[in-house]
Amino acid sequence: MPNPFRLLLRVRYHECDAQQIVFNARYGEYIDIAAGEFSRAVFGDLGSSLDWRLVRQLTEWKSPARYDDVLALGVRTLRVGTRSFTLGTEISRLPGESLLATSETVYVVVDARTGASEPVSDAARAALLRGADGVVIDFAGKRG
Repeated sequence: MPNPFRLLLRVRYHECDAQQIVFNARYGEYIDIAAGEFSRAVFGDLGSSLDWRLVRQLTEWKSPARYDDVLALGVRTLRVGTRSFTLGTEISRLPGESLLATSETVYVVVDARTGASEPVSDAARAALLRGADGVVIDFAGKRG
């Protein structure tokens, strides 16, 4: 991902397991937070009228994260279908950008009242395809 949307997070002590690495289930939380911030950057006001649900997530781990690591979660749109879209997330450790994990998450657009799937609107499609390249949200308190 050359210059994707990025969310910076710092690994907290309680997110680590007995092996002193980030517990695998936490990656789903990290990806969810990054997707939420990505959607805020991409959709702006349009986001309040959209509802979607996660239907599939595939994560591949390459190396563990540890307590106090600063993680960069790069998010971009991989595909936009008729009723769904797929976000790709790369999780790297800063500094140095060593790749720790990758994930593909499929979301289906739904009617908030009924839960029935509905088509991706033209406005949402355009926003997803435009993305949020270069936007960085820093939850890590990283300086410099």
